Amino acid sequence: MKNRIVRAVAGSFVLISLLLAIYVNQNWLWFTAFVGANLLQSSISKWCLLDTILNKLNVKD
Repeated sequence: MKNRIVRAVAGSFVLISLLLAIYVNQNWLWFTAFVGANLLQSSISKWCLLDTILNKLNVKD
C-alpha cells in the first residue's frame, strides 16, 4: 500500500506541476525537476521521506 501511495503522490506532483508550468509560470518546472531528483535519490539510497511519514502514520506495506 505504501508503495502505491508514494507512486501516486509523485505522479500527482509531476502532473500538477506540469499543468502549473503551462498555465501559470514556467518556473513550476523546477518543482517537476525536484520530484524527479527525489525519485532518483530514493532509488539509489533506498530512503524516501514520504515512506518515513507513512510509517509514522502506521500505513501498512
